[in-house]
Amino acid sequence: DTVKDLLELLPEHDLPEDLKSKHCKRCVVVGSGGILHGLELGHLLNQFDIVIRLNDAPVQGYTDHVGNKTTIRMTYPEGAPLSEEEYPPSSLFVAVLFKGVDFSWLQAMVKNETL
Repeated sequence: DTVKDLLELLPEHDLPEDLKSKHCKRCVVVGSGGILHGLELGHLLNQFDIVIRLNDAPVQGYTDHVGNKTTIRMTYPEGAPLSEEEYPPSSLFVAVLFKGVDFSWLQAMVKNETL
């Protein structure tokens, strides 16, 4: 019932046009474990059609290692990056909700309420 009520609050949206028009011939998922640090693969990662970043791993200050392209950022609400610089205007943020508190968070965000 909670999910149904939340879905009724949310406006229906499709993917952004610039994302719908992308062809995912070469995609990469970049995690937040730090395994790329020191490898200087940023230039290679930026060449992928779609770059999906997980959790709140920073990009700023690490672009030589992790690139600076972000097509989709996926994270739990509490793992969302705190810096506005980590949300490029052309990227899509996907909140992964599965805990009860995640749904409470979404409701508070949609209704502009304090959680």
